[in-house]
Amino acid sequence: MRTSLLTALLALVFGFLGAAAWSYSGLADNRTRSYLLDNPTILEEMAMELQNAQARERLTQAGDDLYVAFPGAVMGNPDGSKVLVEFTDYNCPYCEASLADVKRLIAEDPDLKVVMREWPIFEGSDAAARMALAAGIQGKYAEFHEAMFNFGPTTPESIEAAATQAGLDMERARADAASDTVSVELAKNLSFARSLGFSGTPAWVTSENAMGGMVGYDALKEALDETDS
Repeated sequence: MRTSLLTALLALVFGFLGAAAWSYSGLADNRTRSYLLDNPTILEEMAMELQNAQARERLTQAGDDLYVAFPGAVMGNPDGSKVLVEFTDYNCPYCEASLADVKRLIAEDPDLKVVMREWPIFEGSDAAARMALAAGIQGKYAEFHEAMFNFGPTTPESIEAAATQAGLDMERARADAASDTVSVELAKNLSFARSLGFSGTPAWVTSENAMGGMVGYDALKEALDETDS
């Protein structure tokens, strides 16, 4: 992604700036090349700005529904005014590793609402995602979410164990997990992820930014802080 952006920016710089300078001096290629060599960070800055502009455009197109959680599928303050959206998969090691960052952010900011979007892209993840949403309906999403990662890769046994540890009404949870309501939510999350250009989990959204990958606490904190400015 970054390589393609830099290639595009190089083409723009040499194409447009070079053409303009050529009309005055006939030395556009050499001057543009020298300027970029003397200021190598400009391409990185332009690439980041282009990415940010594209992200903002995609967020505008996604609309406000992106920030509205499935019933109960929330961590942190359900009524918080500062919102972080996370796309997650229970067989994704980077999602598991990012849980500590999310919990730290929640602990530091009582106004933070983390909207969880189940996006089961790995084999065997669908059943766990469905049970997570069923746990949300019972108001126990966070308990199941952490337990599921603790019990390791998703299997019928580990899903059952996580649900039991979370204290779910298992008969109701199984029915909810198989419901059309949950199926529609998973389809919606897939549509959101594709429209935002995400290629995997975890992925993150604030009101100003969309980021893919295990970006870490500092990047998430910075993105959330930008929503206050």
